[in-house]
Amino acid sequence: MMDRTEDIAITLFGELFMADQLARNRISKVLPKGMEISHFGVLNHLARISDERTPAQLARSFHVTRGAMTNTLNKLEWAGHIHIRPDWDDARQKFVAISPSGRAARDAAVQAVAPLIAEVVQALGAEKVRALLPVLREMRTRLEGDG
Repeated sequence: MMDRTEDIAITLFGELFMADQLARNRISKVLPKGMEISHFGVLNHLARISDERTPAQLARSFHVTRGAMTNTLNKLEWAGHIHIRPDWDDARQKFVAISPSGRAARDAAVQAVAPLIAEVVQALGAEKVRALLPVLREMRTRLEGDG
C-alpha cells in the first residue's frame, strides 16, 4: 500500500511541478514589458488587500526570503509601482503600499494574463476546474502548515 501511495505522490508532484513551469513560462511571455511573475504577484497581493504590508510580512506571504523580497520590492519601487515608507513608530521597519502606477501595471497584467488562463479553463472545462480547486486549496494549506 505504501508503494502505491508514494507512486501517486511522486506522480502528483511531478505533474504539479511541470504544470507550474509551463504556466510560469506562458504567463511570463504575456506580462507587460519589464514585469516579472514575482512583480505581478506582489502587485496583485497589495491591490487585493488594499493595505500596507512590511517587507517581512510580504516575504512570509510569498514563502521567500527577506532578501528575495527586498530585491523584488527594490525593482518595483524603481519602476514607481510601490511606495515604501518608514514606520514612524519604529524606524527599523518599513511599510509597502501599491502606487497608482502599480495598480495600473497590475491591471494591465491581469488583462494580459486572463485570456490565457481562461483558455486553459475552457479547454479543461469549468466544472472540472471548479472541482479541483478545493483539493488544491487543501493541499496548499497542508503544505503551508509543514513549512
